[in-house]
Amino acid sequence: MRLKAFAWILVGMCVAVSSASARETSCTMKYNLKGWSAFYKTASGSGTVRCDNGQRAEVRLASRGGGLTAGKTEIRDGVGYFSRVSGINDLFGRYDAASAGAAAGKAVTAQALIKGNVHLSLTGKGKGFELGASLGRLTISRVNSSAARR
Repeated sequence: MRLKAFAWILVGMCVAVSSASARETSCTMKYNLKGWSAFYKTASGSGTVRCDNGQRAEVRLASRGGGLTAGKTEIRDGVGYFSRVSGINDLFGRYDAASAGAAAGKAVTAQALIKGNVHLSLTGKGKGFELGASLGRLTISRVNSSAARR
């Protein structure tokens, strides 16, 4: 009898884990970002987040940081890839970042950021010049709360 009860508990746990991962969604962000650095690093931009569950939001991006950097950059048509989350609301907030780079003229960028359990990798092509290393953060905020759909 105990073995039968244990089997039902095990089946229940497997179903719960399976349904929890089935509720997770995959999201991407298309964005543009423009900024400068001279020891202090700043950039701002906008984008659109889309999830495979149909949720969508227009977002504002703000990056701040500092380090041994100098330059001016612009990213157009960048793409961000988020780790799987339970919903679009998990994506908003402040991400921590560390970066190092050297670029002149046309450039390709890649950056990994983290916010708790949410990971974000950004890629993009741009123009400008930059040299140095910095620590900073990227904040993603919703432009219009009615923009998210389910």
